[in-house]
Amino acid sequence: MERKSFPYKNSLISFLHFGMGPNIAVCFHGYGEDASSFGFLDKYAGNQYTFYAIELPFHGQTEWNEGLLFSPEDLLQIISTILRQNPGQDPENEAPLFSLVGFSLGGRAALALYKAIPHKIEKLILLAPDGLKVNAWYRLATQTWLGNRFFSFTMKKPAWFFGMLKVLNKLKLVNASIFKFVNFYIGDAEVRKQLYTRWTTLRKLKPGLQKIKQQITHHQTPVRLLYGKHDRIILSSVGKKFQKGIESYCTLTVLHSGHQVLHEKHSGEIIAALDK
Repeated sequence: MERKSFPYKNSLISFLHFGMGPNIAVCFHGYGEDASSFGFLDKYAGNQYTFYAIELPFHGQTEWNEGLLFSPEDLLQIISTILRQNPGQDPENEAPLFSLVGFSLGGRAALALYKAIPHKIEKLILLAPDGLKVNAWYRLATQTWLGNRFFSFTMKKPAWFFGMLKVLNKLKLVNASIFKFVNFYIGDAEVRKQLYTRWTTLRKLKPGLQKIKQQITHHQTPVRLLYGKHDRIILSSVGKKFQKGIESYCTLTVLHSGHQVLHEKHSGEIIAALDK
């Protein structure tokens, strides 16, 4: 496994390169994680795939200095630069076909990239992906000026939000998993700052699900959805709704797992999704 980086505009993009197989897979990690989350795939599929695991802005060792904005165009340019470094690839030629693997937040990045270049994607593997449902709170906090100002204020002074969350939890309007999840990300000042920075920066990665489903059908792109049976953060029912109308190309597998489906114990199912 080799860590690499390269300059992009005023920033430094970090990624992990591992595997020596003839097929190429570009991987995007989950929120608060880094490229090493995919490292176990080297052991199980390194002879079949060459993996490029990208570290998104304000994650891992990527140093993002372009302000609080990361666009689909930035993502496309970064991936194109990385794939031109592929062994045997002529830098002057177009990048080869490749598969996309995205976990949680990384699923949204994978969907945004697929929307931009569907003709270049061989397979789309989404592990408990964000992006298949438009979350009203996320949209308010990141897609509107007023909502983003309110989001910033709440991350600096979260007492009112804590109070509301506790009331909703007592009334059983918020399940225990969601309460624990939100409490973790709101309870620490540095974690709150990171949450605001990351969500705001990645706000332009908006999939556009209807268009993506049309592209999947047009390009006959195999799509593999993997969810955790006990996941209370991202539910498999969202995947089932997305699957409607594209059943010929899209399969859905539910694992005996919580949200963390990107784990070595699920390597068999992940590799099977890549191989199908």
